[in-house]
Amino acid sequence: MKRLASDISIIIPVFNRPAEIEELLQSLAGQTDDKFDVIVVEDGSQQKSDEVVADFQEKLSIQYYFKENSGPGDSRNYGCEKSGADFFIFFDSDCIIPPEYIQFLRNEISSVQAFGGPDRSHPSFTPIQKAISYSMTSLFTTGGIRGNKKSAEKFHPRSFNMGYSREVYEKTGGFSKLRFGEDIDLSIRIFELGFKTKLIPECYVYHKRRTDFKKFYKQVFNSGIARINLYLRHPKSLKLVHFFPAAFVAYQLLSIPHAIFHDEFWVLWPTAIYIILILLDASLKTKSLWIGILSAWAAIVQLFGYGLGFIKGFIKRTLLKQSEFHAFDKTFYK
Repeated sequence: MKRLASDISIIIPVFNRPAEIEELLQSLAGQTDDKFDVIVVEDGSQQKSDEVVADFQEKLSIQYYFKENSGPGDSRNYGCEKSGADFFIFFDSDCIIPPEYIQFLRNEISSVQAFGGPDRSHPSFTPIQKAISYSMTSLFTTGGIRGNKKSAEKFHPRSFNMGYSREVYEKTGGFSKLRFGEDIDLSIRIFELGFKTKLIPECYVYHKRRTDFKKFYKQVFNSGIARINLYLRHPKSLKLVHFFPAAFVAYQLLSIPHAIFHDEFWVLWPTAIYIILILLDASLKTKSLWIGILSAWAAIVQLFGYGLGFIKGFIKRTLLKQSEFHAFDKTFYK
């Protein structure tokens, strides 16, 4: 196939997600600025998206490629090689794009070397998806570092919603072979080469994330492991906020047995207050008590998953000196 000729290429890696990518492509077909092309890279899926992509041939300038499974980062690089564009945008297949996204980006693109945007919860999301979205973006769980305006000066774009110029791609080599944390690894290398990133708040996406708590746990567990992998590649990348989930897990493992065996239940009050704050904040922000309750549970799942992954990664990588690894390799999407 010949290379596409647009100045912007949207590159989407996909793995067994034909229903999701249909919704994503539908949102791209509704953009107010349609001067872009789309490259879908099928990463060795059993449930292919070729027929879905074919349905959009008249609505979008789009190409479809199938390759052996090698991970999302490598699939994004594959899409860059197939593109003739000067600027690349990357979305995950579980995103919905607001109609003015490209239009907002077009106003910024001349002064941007690399960028990222935040994510929001769409009204059509299930209560669990809304709860997970809250947990992943809340000040009470992630410290507000994901798409917060205060982090705009040195923002680390996330691969579900990010982009960079061809020059950045050629000088960094694109995404690494890491299957988790590959976006942060790339952001760090972008900084090291003297490029700047920018947070564009108007370029947000609706990100579905996981559809149930089991899948969410697997995701954040691997993220905890990835943080240690990143630390060993980039020691300065580890911040105090990254220790919070592991500290939360350690506190629960110590305080709960202490409360039971010593009849001193006051040690559980900090956790109870924390959970109540999340419940109230999420209920107010989503205007739903049920989503507030689910958000409190999502926060617990997130903190335990990430914290346990962080601890496991620390033990295996720093104490036992094992090589890079991640869990749930073959079952992550099941």
